[in-house]
Amino acid sequence: MDRKDIVEANRAAWNEAEPYHRRAKFEELEEGFRTPGFSCLDALETKLLLGLGIEGKDVIQLCCNNGRELLSIKNLGARRCVGVDLADAFVAQARELARAGRIDAEFVASDVYALPASYDGGFDLVYVTIGAICWLPDLGQFLDLTKRLLRPCGRFFLYDQHPVLWVFDPAPEGDGFLFNYPYFMEGPIKESGGLDYWTRKPYEARPNFAFQHTLGAILQGLIDRGFRLEHFAEHPHDISTRFTAQEKRPNNPPMSMTLIARSEAKR
Repeated sequence: MDRKDIVEANRAAWNEAEPYHRRAKFEELEEGFRTPGFSCLDALETKLLLGLGIEGKDVIQLCCNNGRELLSIKNLGARRCVGVDLADAFVAQARELARAGRIDAEFVASDVYALPASYDGGFDLVYVTIGAICWLPDLGQFLDLTKRLLRPCGRFFLYDQHPVLWVFDPAPEGDGFLFNYPYFMEGPIKESGGLDYWTRKPYEARPNFAFQHTLGAILQGLIDRGFRLEHFAEHPHDISTRFTAQEKRPNNPPMSMTLIARSEAKR
């Protein structure tokens, strides 16, 4: 499959998943955002964002799903907030949540690689969170986009599942890990069990295609584009919720990571 076919397959798979997500979580989120200042961000992420001085900053979230994190960032005091997602149905859901909270945010239905040049140089922060870069067939082009979107000295913020978790499946008994996949994967991983990550119940679904991007590829990709690493930390907690039962084991791999990199000013 070429990249265009992969992107269109993922768009269809995510649009198909929207009703499952809506039934599982939308009402709770809608009610939350009706409360002024509501945030769904955890304490770690909130602390890091506030430490960046998020108030008054212009933020774009790439692969934003239903925009719940971006709307939370807006409630932390960010100024202009733009969310971009491939799936039209989730962009529509994001706009519903924004209306429920009377929150001023823009949501764009687009393949991130096709984002118009009118957004270039318009942001202080490019924000990416769990379940975003794994859908990107070309990490380098994505980081080129990130660089393009930022103002001089703007920052890239990533809070994601640690790439090493890609090699594992949860053990069926809920205690331990099954070492099932190579860390250095080439090409897409095809799955067809559905994309309901709230209940994790499979359904007969359109195929989707995910990609492994190693920690080295992410860090070197940023270095190659002139970013300066300001913060990197590995964490023992699982933000994907896939390995929640394994979190309390004494001997675990890193489960999540946070990364902040600054785009150097042009000389």
